[in-house]
Amino acid sequence: MTQSEIIVAVDYPTIQKAIELAQSLDPESCRLKVGKELFTRGGPQFIEAVHKLGFDVFLDLKFHDIPNTVAAACRAAADLGVWMINVHALGGRRMMEAAQEAVDNSSHVPKLIAVTILTSHSNGELHEIGLSGSAEENVLRLANLAKNSGLDGVVCSAKEAAKLKQEISSDFILVTPGIRPAWAEKGDQSRVMTPREAISAGSDYLVIGRPITESDDPQSALLKLIDELAE
Repeated sequence: MTQSEIIVAVDYPTIQKAIELAQSLDPESCRLKVGKELFTRGGPQFIEAVHKLGFDVFLDLKFHDIPNTVAAACRAAADLGVWMINVHALGGRRMMEAAQEAVDNSSHVPKLIAVTILTSHSNGELHEIGLSGSAEENVLRLANLAKNSGLDGVVCSAKEAAKLKQEISSDFILVTPGIRPAWAEKGDQSRVMTPREAISAGSDYLVIGRPITESDDPQSALLKLIDELAE
């Protein structure tokens, strides 16, 4: 298993482009995140293909449903041999406990983490959908719920990482999207940090997409990020 902190978000509309990206990257230097669009198009066959190329896969489907349904989905995801899967913390304790039990009883046990608050959400949007308090307050509450439900960690903004490490646990895994190196565009993320800032704040894994996937030379962009982290 690779030791890299970088998870490349493979958000392509076609399987061919996704495979070409994977073939251009070194599996010793990163893991891959496969989300809803790509999995809907490529399914388990795509996961198998990138596994054969040597990549660990974070299957980012954000399961959120009744406990039995989410447990069955997590069991099916575990059977794919992926490295990590996730659920929505807003599904509640019973749902997360059912998901964790399903994973624990699988022949292959991936890491199970929960999504707290999407990094694209502003405080105003949270209030609009009925969540009082700031994004940080909601993230902390949901992360504690995930921890108490037995999960390995959460997806959060790097801006909340230091507080989560301090108030929950130093070994609670923090996976942070919204990572943009200084030389890249911010895009549609509202709460972002550079890779070095995120690791310093307490992030364990960095989800990085467009700075790598939209580069003319994805492997060179990845190596540039790795060098940036090593400085």
